[in-house]
Amino acid sequence: MGWIVVLYRLPSNNSRARVAVWRELRRSGALHVQQSVVAVPDDERFAGVVERLREVLTDVGGQLTALRSEPMDGGGDGRLVEAWNEARAAEYRELAGQCAKFLAEIDHEFEIEKFTHAELDEEEADLEKLQNWLARIQRLDLHGAPGAEAAARGVHDADQALARYSAAVFERTQP
Repeated sequence: MGWIVVLYRLPSNNSRARVAVWRELRRSGALHVQQSVVAVPDDERFAGVVERLREVLTDVGGQLTALRSEPMDGGGDGRLVEAWNEARAAEYRELAGQCAKFLAEIDHEFEIEKFTHAELDEEEADLEKLQNWLARIQRLDLHGAPGAEAAARGVHDADQALARYSAAVFERTQP
């Protein structure tokens, strides 16, 4: 698989521009190769990344150059794939950690017997964030990064815990 390499330039001393570009790069899953150089797999799932980044850069007065690259002998592509997987693995680990916190929170609600609709709404919103986060990482995970199974299991366990909590709220709030 090839890569799309993006070189960009930002106006100097414009923190708003840096933050806007950083947010777009973060959203896209782009791999930082070096300062102002990022790469994404040349895959249809990333077709809109360059255009969205170009729009953000244009809005803040920056410039973008995008190049397609093909794998070459010497392992350069392997290092990019490895770095891509490391980034996804880190995201999976962080998500699994947040799932553990979610499970602890649900356990705490049972311990203090806090069975309110407001708390249930909050927990449902938190679970939805975890589910969306997993879907985002899975969309970016083209090369089977480690940690996917643990993160998916964490989200599944969080879903099961919320179902248990939801039933408890229902039982305790019905007349």
